[in-house]
Amino acid sequence: MGRFFVAVYLALNFSVAQGQEQVTWSADIACLVYTHCTPCHNDKGIAPFPLQSYEDAYRFRYGIEPIIASRQMPPWPPSTDYGDLAHERVLTQEEIDLFQHWVEQGAAEGIPDQAPTPPVYASSLEITDPDFSVRLPSFEIPDLREYDLYRCFVIPTNESEDRYITGIEIAPGNRKVVHHVILFQDTSGIPEQLDAADPNLGYTCFGGIGTNTASMVAGWVPGSSAFSAPEGMGIYLPKGATLVAQIHYPEGSAGEIDSTLINIKFSDQTALRRIENIPVLNHFLGIDRPLFIPANTRQTFHETFSPVPFKVIVTGIAPHAHLICESMKAYATTLTGDTIPLINIPHWDFDWQGFYEFKKPVIIPAFSTLHGEATYNNTTSNHHLPGDIPVDVSVGEATTDEMMLFFFSFAVYQQGDENLVIDNNQHTPHYNDCSYAGMTVATQDYAAGSPWKIWPNPASSFLHIETSTSADVVVIRLTDLWGRFILEERMTDNQRQINLPEGLPSGVYLCQISDQSGVRSAWKKVIISR
Repeated sequence: MGRFFVAVYLALNFSVAQGQEQVTWSADIACLVYTHCTPCHNDKGIAPFPLQSYEDAYRFRYGIEPIIASRQMPPWPPSTDYGDLAHERVLTQEEIDLFQHWVEQGAAEGIPDQAPTPPVYASSLEITDPDFSVRLPSFEIPDLREYDLYRCFVIPTNESEDRYITGIEIAPGNRKVVHHVILFQDTSGIPEQLDAADPNLGYTCFGGIGTNTASMVAGWVPGSSAFSAPEGMGIYLPKGATLVAQIHYPEGSAGEIDSTLINIKFSDQTALRRIENIPVLNHFLGIDRPLFIPANTRQTFHETFSPVPFKVIVTGIAPHAHLICESMKAYATTLTGDTIPLINIPHWDFDWQGFYEFKKPVIIPAFSTLHGEATYNNTTSNHHLPGDIPVDVSVGEATTDEMMLFFFSFAVYQQGDENLVIDNNQHTPHYNDCSYAGMTVATQDYAAGSPWKIWPNPASSFLHIETSTSADVVVIRLTDLWGRFILEERMTDNQRQINLPEGLPSGVYLCQISDQSGVRSAWKKVIISR
């Protein structure tokens, strides 16, 4: 028994020195690459080269190592220390170190049969079973010399009933010339008239789509992915509405061909909570001064929206600016002086924009103030400068102009919104639940101060859960220290004990306890002694 507790102590306190152990593709690196890299780096993906095999990773190992060490890849511009964003594309330091050790040790393959089965991608699309899909006709961009082109394309939906959009994906046909796409819906009939009056495909729509009755549905910018509405919510599409895709083609795109694809998922339900997508913070209203950045200067601007007229929940946020922007940040302040962090992008990159959801909808109390901050660097120290030398930059629609927008996805607050969960993962789930040698999950004991207690600990045949809450259902999930699933049970007030599997060996395990919604959760290390 004494030797067992020595082993337990070592399991809890000994950190394997990865640099002293052989790291291989099959046992370690394949899991990381297939999880964090291959979804984009595949033969159907948007990345410039594939990472679908040992040979691929070995070939590019010296290029991969420094960009993941600097956290340029996977691309995730927002700070992980500000706000609580869902679906974070980040590597743990342990994963970064593991890849570095693999390269340093010669990037061995290991035993091929130990590697996870490589993922297969039939398409680069995220929504592969849309309810509504349209590919715009091929459009050849004309030569406008020194001007950008905004072109609108009308898309009839022919919907005879009101619908709610729960998912939408916009996939440009020619990513190198599409600056952005904004999808609107409108029932006025004006876009159809403008389209009919233009002899060419679509119509020019610089600054807007030509009607004040349109509302924004979704958008695409470089780096963004498909939109998925939180459960029970959707974007309202009235019957008979026409979709209008406004596509921005920058100067220098003449002769290029684009055919953008739009895939949409509808809800089967006829009444969902409405999500609105609006640039609440913008460079037209509420900005502290005109958005103008003289050459050879660095300027910071502030935007406010006040007061928020009623209590709302914010489910997502999308900052937008152009090339000389350096950083963007948004937050809210309440009447009581509290600050609610939303998003902070300390190193803005035009090529990696996105719509960012929150792990839980952020509740903004009535009469709060929304704040936006952005810094623009119009000096030669900014390597994103659009020209060789700085020139004066002002607000405008062209790529070489600037913008300062924060799009908010929000809904009116309802009782119980505190319990909504969009993403409860602390880390990107590994591909096919794969693991790597020495992988650990959260081993810190998070149960201290929680409403749940587990006994006995050490245990041999059962675990008893004691709770001080009135939750009707408690969910318990048991894994090993590598995060491998062992059991999960849902316990009511009448059942607070679970029996451990007979074949479960002695050792240290992790027990996650949560309420039914997953909002309240705690980890507890459990020792099994047999």
